[in-house]
Amino acid sequence: MSRRTIIKGALILTIAGIITRVLGFFYRIYMAKTIGAEGMGLYQLITPLYMLVWALSSSGFSTAMSKLTAQEKARGTEGNVKRLLHMSLLFSVTIAIAASLVTYFFADEISVYIVKDSRTALSLRIISLCFPCMAMGSVLRGYYLGLQNTMISAVSQVLEQTVRMAVIYMLSSLLIPKGLEFACAAAVWGMTAGEVISFLYVFFYYVIKRKNGRPPTLAIKGCTAMIMAAAVPLTLNRVVGSLFSTAENILIPNRLQLFGCTQAEALSILGRLSGMAMPLVMFPSSLLTALATATMPAISESHALRQYARIKSTIHQSMVITSIIGAFTAGIFIFFPKEVGILIYSQRQIYEILRLLGIICPFLYIQVTMSGILNGLGQQLFIFEVNLFASTVNLLAIYFIVPYYGIRGFLMPWIFTTVVITSATVIRVNNFLGINIPVLTQYIKPALAVILACLAAKLGQSRIWYGISYKIGVLLTLFTAGIVYTFLVFRLKCICKDDLRL
Repeated sequence: MSRRTIIKGALILTIAGIITRVLGFFYRIYMAKTIGAEGMGLYQLITPLYMLVWALSSSGFSTAMSKLTAQEKARGTEGNVKRLLHMSLLFSVTIAIAASLVTYFFADEISVYIVKDSRTALSLRIISLCFPCMAMGSVLRGYYLGLQNTMISAVSQVLEQTVRMAVIYMLSSLLIPKGLEFACAAAVWGMTAGEVISFLYVFFYYVIKRKNGRPPTLAIKGCTAMIMAAAVPLTLNRVVGSLFSTAENILIPNRLQLFGCTQAEALSILGRLSGMAMPLVMFPSSLLTALATATMPAISESHALRQYARIKSTIHQSMVITSIIGAFTAGIFIFFPKEVGILIYSQRQIYEILRLLGIICPFLYIQVTMSGILNGLGQQLFIFEVNLFASTVNLLAIYFIVPYYGIRGFLMPWIFTTVVITSATVIRVNNFLGINIPVLTQYIKPALAVILACLAAKLGQSRIWYGISYKIGVLLTLFTAGIVYTFLVFRLKCICKDDLRL
């Protein structure tokens, strides 16, 4: 895969990601204003279980399909791809149907004994309906990503988010007045409809465009071994991560009540953290997620052909983009957390969470990029090990520290584990390929540029446009920071011509 192909694929996925995130922001802003922080907290209790089923039935098979498709195409054995696809679909949908049946028929027990809130039972039954479609759609998208046809994945993402928003807007006036249980159900109906429509789009495209190719050279047993070797570590990684995430979302409100919060206050804090602050912090990662998604099959293809120079070039370009985006985002959330909170959600309460999350923005974004690189290099087991360590520490912090220090008792250890595992992944890639990371260019100069840019924006906020409409003033401040930062990035030569060349 050429650099031009990687950039084109990343660009398509980035545009789709930005559109999806923007639509998602309007969706979350609407939800936050309609059902409040407590309602968002209730919704967040559902989301980890949904992600757990996705991790178990979809994530590993989707990423494996992308990697194996690119690998077989590079080796000239395209005939194996269809057999790999059909078997991946079989494994994925079987797991998804089982999860759907268990969730639907045991929703009451799950809501009471696992989620610890009986109001989620209705939403659990609704969301269980989309599991098979979610699984099949994910595998088909992985197949097209492996073929470097990123447009299919991009369109399906935008379509899913559009349908989700349309459904919640149509149902909100009917269900939200009935209480938080039905408000949460309205949001889940949107999620379910989005998954179904997204799958139907990808499925019909596959049916219309499929062609009879070369016969496969791999037997069913060989295909099964290849799929499991690639998918099982990925699935274990995502499943364990989802289990820990589910446990975190269930434990945080419980341990915050021991800190002295009421149940409503504890759910509100969870809603601000997981439903408001985290989506805001991860919004700039749209480009990086797209880059990692497009890079992973490219690295897998180059690794299969032993083209290590191309791998190093791809990694260098990815890391430059990551460091520049990470530094700017960190600066914005550290210097302007109150302003951003009021601008987006019309509330100040999330400013402390945003400021702390701003510290780890560069590390979170590097993790996104490194995950795509390590998956392409076949290092899924290593990713699993470091994520298991981080999740264990975070869970222990919630259980033992949050009752004494509140939500900061979770955020501070999380910052520590994020820095540790990010450093570990960078060292792993460096040891694997012998890459020399230019610390001055990639980290120190962008940090200096964002500090100067935010100080200049602060000066303008307090001296030049002080006294005008608050939200307009915030927009001017952020725009100024972005313009000054962009100028300094080029002035300090954080980006060279090779980094921009297609």
